[in-house]
Amino acid sequence: MTQDLTQLSARELVALYRSKAVSPVEVTKAVLARIELLQPHFNAYRVVDAHSALAQARASEARWSRGAPQGQLDGVPVGFKDLLNVQGFPTRKGSLATPDKVLAEDSPPAARLRESGAIIVGKTQTAEFGLKGLTETRLAGITPNAWDRQYASGGSSGGAAVAAALGLGPLQVGTDGGGSIRNPASVNGVFGFKPTFGRVAGYPHNGGLFHIGPITRTVTDAALLLNVIAAPDARDWTSIPGDVRDWTANLDGGVKGLRIGYSRSLGYLTVDPGIIAVIDRAVSWLTDAGAIVEEVDPGFRDPSPIIDAINAERAIRLRREIGDAGLELVDPTIRARVERLERYALADVVEANERRTELGILMRRFHQQYDLLVTPISSNPVPRVGTAPETPFAFPFNITQQPAASVPAGFDLNGLPVGLHIVGPQYGDAVVLRASRALETAHPFFLPHLTSLGPVAK
Repeated sequence: MTQDLTQLSARELVALYRSKAVSPVEVTKAVLARIELLQPHFNAYRVVDAHSALAQARASEARWSRGAPQGQLDGVPVGFKDLLNVQGFPTRKGSLATPDKVLAEDSPPAARLRESGAIIVGKTQTAEFGLKGLTETRLAGITPNAWDRQYASGGSSGGAAVAAALGLGPLQVGTDGGGSIRNPASVNGVFGFKPTFGRVAGYPHNGGLFHIGPITRTVTDAALLLNVIAAPDARDWTSIPGDVRDWTANLDGGVKGLRIGYSRSLGYLTVDPGIIAVIDRAVSWLTDAGAIVEEVDPGFRDPSPIIDAINAERAIRLRREIGDAGLELVDPTIRARVERLERYALADVVEANERRTELGILMRRFHQQYDLLVTPISSNPVPRVGTAPETPFAFPFNITQQPAASVPAGFDLNGLPVGLHIVGPQYGDAVVLRASRALETAHPFFLPHLTSLGPVAK
């Protein structure tokens, strides 16, 4: 087959396996070869196990030859952000403070994908402990933007977004505790979906802001991935009871008649006019598709103090995990943040949770009137390496635990991607995916063309 197998979607690969036109071994070899070619330039993966991936591919090939695939994603390559545990790999979390120890237990999404027969290729780069919107660490170096290596890839799931954009595995699993799926998906021009909290089980538990979800090149692939990983797990008492459905079933249902609230600023943010122009145009596509769009702010003030106080718990757990000696090894900005957050008093945390409750109620009332809220993701064009993209629209919806997606919408003044933010009501994952798919259908997503592999700016 002359077609570049690394540019095919998971859905296309499964169809080819079923028809026996292509084998999982061929695909895995192609993905591994592309990783070998591009890894020195983009640093998307923390670690790759080619030997294990090929062994998994041979087992998958045998199952397909018998007409007995193990699951929906049998033979499809997948990468995991290096905050998630995967059997046979260390979890370094982007930090020198973590041990280089191979783990014997899968996190819930890794277990579900392994059971489905997916090919686990490796672990993708992350910002240190997922605490920055920039995938550049002392442990692993710089992971630059998939479109232009002089620019930032965002974070904390930067490696996953770059891998998805460059064809280094069609399925990538990321995490989002304040925008860490949607931030890098936006600036690398791929689809990133943060499901409702608890839709995808997590273990070890990482607090009430932490969502696990897909980063892919198509909305359909994200839905296919969700079919497998959206499952409860006994190790996560916050996971949603099993919702056995096909998340691809009504993807092409369109947005006709949906009530959509559009906010350019959430009522308190300042956004670059060029970004607004891109988002305005994308919102017009929803109107053209039959959605009923109204310009409206949801009506809350800047919730930064809420997430800061709630993250005090995360700071305390981090010190407990790595100790004082480990804290000396982390990025100085992270260490300073931990020390600042540890100064919050119990009364501050109680007040923050009261405000969190108010915000959650406000958004539930908002969604009694509107099926969706759409906003920008970024407030400014993609910055150069060394500076985190500004995505202040993302974290409020971790506080409220709502599903939200970043959908490729256009390009900024430097020709780098801009994402449209689509937020749904809690448990309204299906309507977010459907609206995302409507945009993809109207204006198919572009993938980067590698014209130069010059040095990354320092």
